[in-house]
Amino acid sequence: MNDIAGLPARNAALKMLDAVLRRGDTIDTAAGAAKGLSPSDAALARAIASEVLRWQVDLDRLIDSATRQRLPDDAKARTVLRMMLAQALTLETAPHAVIATGLPLLTGGPRRLAHGVFSTLDKRGGSLPDAPTLPDAVTSRWGEQYSERLPAIAAGLAHPPPLDISLRDAGETDAWAERLEARIMAPGQLRLSRGQAVDALPGFGEGAWWVQDLAASIPASLLGRGAGPEAGRALDLCAAPGGKTLQLAAAGWNVTALDIAKRRLKRLHQNLQRTGLCAEVVEADALKWEPEEGFDAILLDAPCSATGTCRRHPDVLHRVSQAQIDDLAKLQAALIAKASDWLKPGGVLVYAVCSLEREEGEDQMDRVTLSPAPIAQDELPAGLEPTSQGWLRTDPGMLPDAGGLDGFFVARFRKQG
Repeated sequence: MNDIAGLPARNAALKMLDAVLRRGDTIDTAAGAAKGLSPSDAALARAIASEVLRWQVDLDRLIDSATRQRLPDDAKARTVLRMMLAQALTLETAPHAVIATGLPLLTGGPRRLAHGVFSTLDKRGGSLPDAPTLPDAVTSRWGEQYSERLPAIAAGLAHPPPLDISLRDAGETDAWAERLEARIMAPGQLRLSRGQAVDALPGFGEGAWWVQDLAASIPASLLGRGAGPEAGRALDLCAAPGGKTLQLAAAGWNVTALDIAKRRLKRLHQNLQRTGLCAEVVEADALKWEPEEGFDAILLDAPCSATGTCRRHPDVLHRVSQAQIDDLAKLQAALIAKASDWLKPGGVLVYAVCSLEREEGEDQMDRVTLSPAPIAQDELPAGLEPTSQGWLRTDPGMLPDAGGLDGFFVARFRKQG
């Protein structure tokens, strides 16, 4: 069956969707289904799976409008139809190619059913709305906090995000923007059009920059610069894969990067080697580890639901539950307590999560025993502003004319001497 051109990529996409929707795997973990495929086929498989997850509610409405009896949510025919429609409606795949690579994934009656449903919708001119419809559970969770912003957030999910990079030397922002034909988002932060091979771009091999969403670059920037030759000690807690470690090292801090994930730390080591930046890397459980001395600055980018990354990881819209959020909130509270103890008097803590859930952001602030150090307007990229409490809350609907950004919550504190 795999001798049909394009079929291996579709088969891998089907396996990815099964891993996400049935087992609750992340899309990154599920992408292992594409192992052994060419880079282009692996990218196509992930693109198909991601577009299904991005538009799943709306794809299901189309499918249900063309069937007499509703297909079960976990029916293979429904998943294949989602894939076929996503390719036709978002990836602009020709109908004949959709059919030729979709139907072989099914056998018997489901194949005839899928052919009939797809052909009916194709003749009918079925289409998707301008913005994806959020799943009911997501709408319920975000409704109260983001009632006025829900339409903008949904609109921000309509397309995969552009490529953001952080420069090793912010003083070369203008030069790299010209060389890469990129948009300047902030000093040291550039935005490129998506779809480019990262490792083939100028500057990658020489370590002049690394990939990092604009919102993800803000927390480390709020710690400012290290103190020259005898740099202050900074801890990047939960550091892997290392973007914030690289930022802190480039800003002159003497960085300790701690994480429990050996595989992700491997990427951090690779990024340090590529960029020529230095950090002490520690593989340990932050809840059990104890430093020999305190730190002048700590960045706690805490483990979280990552729902703020739904532009690039639409799987979070379907697999993250309230129970998971509650468990993560407990872990975050424990890490905040640890980090607060490890600060030297006068030291600064920045707490951040790439989550849109209140439990992981705003609600954690009652647990911090340090003094607030409010974020100022002039510390943020143009178009963003702090809350009245001096925190930062971003969401995928912000900076729409520039391509949006991930959802983050960020707050800063100081330990009194």
